[in-house]
Formats: sequence, C-alpha cells, structure tokens
Amino acid sequence: MSTGWYKKLGERIWTPWFIKFIQSRGYFNIYTNLLHERALSVSHRDAGVNYGKTAGPDSTLVEKRYMDFNILEMQPLSSLKWFDFCFREVHPGKVVTNLEELGLLLHYRQKRDSVFLVNLFGVSDAIARNLLCHFERLNIRNYILMGPPSDSLFDLARRGHPVINVDQFLSSVGLYKLTSEGSNSETIKGILAKIYVIKKCIENKYSTWVMDGNMLLTSDLFSESENPNDDFFVANNFELFYAKSSSSSEKIWVDGFVSQIVAEVESLSGKDSEAHYRLSFVYIVTKLLEQKGARIGRVDESSLATKIGSGKASESFRGDKKLVYWSTEMELDSIRKWFKELNLWSIDNDLSCTAVVCHKS
Repeated sequence: MSTGWYKKLGERIWTPWFIKFIQSRGYFNIYTNLLHERALSVSHRDAGVNYGKTAGPDSTLVEKRYMDFNILEMQPLSSLKWFDFCFREVHPGKVVTNLEELGLLLHYRQKRDSVFLVNLFGVSDAIARNLLCHFERLNIRNYILMGPPSDSLFDLARRGHPVINVDQFLSSVGLYKLTSEGSNSETIKGILAKIYVIKKCIENKYSTWVMDGNMLLTSDLFSESENPNDDFFVANNFELFYAKSSSSSEKIWVDGFVSQIVAEVESLSGKDSEAHYRLSFVYIVTKLLEQKGARIGRVDESSLATKIGSGKASESFRGDKKLVYWSTEMELDSIRKWFKELNLWSIDNDLSCTAVVCHKS
C-alpha cells in the first residue's frame, strides 16, 4: 500500500519518511493483533485527498463490552516474532559468545549450502553496512559477522544481524591469553576465531566462505566452489577461503588439526617481519592442509577479482568480476570515492541502504 502511494505522491506523504526513520536507526514497530479486524483507532476513509469517494471504516473499533482479551497484558518482547522490511523473520540481539551458541545459531540458519563468515576487525561501520547492502541485493542470507566487542558490532546485532563477539568467543575456548597483547593481536584473534567457526560449520553440514572486510562481493560466488574434486578453495592475495562440507573435510578439520593451527599461530606471533608476513589465515591453513594431503583448488585471482586503489576506476574494474578488494591501509574516503565511481557505494548519509531489495522466499 505505502509503495503504491509513494509512486503516485512521492515525498508529499509522511509514510515513507517514517519508514526511512525506522529503517535507518534499526528500530522496529509494535503491531497489535486484536483479532476479528478490530483496532484501537479507525480510519473512516472519507472522500478527500486520499480517497476519491468514501470507502468506509478500515476496521472495527474495540468496544469494552466485547473485549475477549486483557488489553493491559503485554507479552515480553523476547517472545514476540520480529520481521524486517521485507517481512522476513529476524532474531535481533543475538550475540554469539561460545561454541554452543554458535551451534544454535547455525541450527536456525536457512538451510542452504554455504555460510559467509565475515571478519570485521579493522573495518569501519560504513564499509560493513555497505557490504550488508550488497548481501541483501545478492540475496545472501546465510552470513555471520565476527569482530571485537564494540558499539557498532552490538548495533548490528540489535538490528538482527548474526554476530560473534570474538573476545568472549576465544575466552570460551581458552585462547584469550594468546591474543591479549602484541601488535598482531587483532590478526591472531581473527585467525583463531575463523578456525573454530569453520569446524562448527562443517560439523553442522555447512560449507563456509571466509572473507575479510576489505573485500566486496559484486555477484554470486557459489559457482566458484563447484569443482567436485576439491574440498577447499583458496585465493592467497586477498585472504579468501572456502571449506566444503564433505566427508573428507570432516575427517581433516578435527580437534587435532585445530590444535596444529593454534600451535603454528603461536610460533609465528611476536617474531620478525618475515614471520608477520606468514601470519595469514590462508597461508597457515593452506600449508597445513597440504601436509594433510587435502584437495585444494586455487582460483585464477585475476579473473575473479579486482584490486582497487590505483589507476582509473573505469580501467580497473569489469562487470564480470565477482569481487573487489583493497589494501587494509586504504583510507575510508578513498574507498568511498572508488565505490561511487564504480556504482558500488550503496549507503546514504544515515548508513542505510539506498534501496531495499526484497526477494521471493
């Protein structure tokens, strides 16, 4: 109804402004359901600006003598169902802090083949929101965001996005001491959290795409993982990793393998610059998978992705590329400028998506 009005009347009506206000702040409306088309207020839809002729009341006013419910009884918010703008159910306020909670989160995810795990360490709120707008456009609903405890992470959870508080998560598996100090602490936290999340995903029969926040999907990546002979897929230059849910990966990605990765990370932390170069999730995991004889596919990175940050945008990016990435040292203003030139900047000044895309379920 509101969409039809907006197409006819544009911004001359208040409804789209209210919807925008709610959407940009991640708020939710509470709707009453008094049954039998009853309401606390009634529009008589008399002839005027909105109606060419009188249409009559749109509902029946609640009458005290016919109330078959307690109007003062209010269900707790935690027991109510919550829905987004496209009327898809969401679960706001869910912050994963341990493996048990992660298992429950995966259990209630939509049953598709893959989960996207996105590392938000060092990622600005604007870049994270822009990424989520592209997820929405591509109809990617199975994703988990992981990062340090922060107002922006908790705000994403409040809006219904599934998030992992990495500090608490690593404490729950006894690894927080390894990550508590040093210049590489955020890198180490990211690596350790990823290996445990992948293990849990494989146990729950989910394949997993692992990506850092300095990359942006422009089209679907699922086709890149269709080689039946590979259980893992890597792109070294921009830290993209794929773990297929298979009997082979289940046999490899066990507690012993996780312990090997932890030991490798511990041996590299705090060492020289060359060791710091090797303190990479994809580098470490690929090396240990090769030792296990795992079947690893390597992507033709130049055909899959474009690195932005030098040259001209129009010369750097082609429409057939599925991913763009950039240096973690690149400033937000530069990233925004490149994205705007490439029509990839999808948020406004309120950090809201410039367009909400609803897909058929």
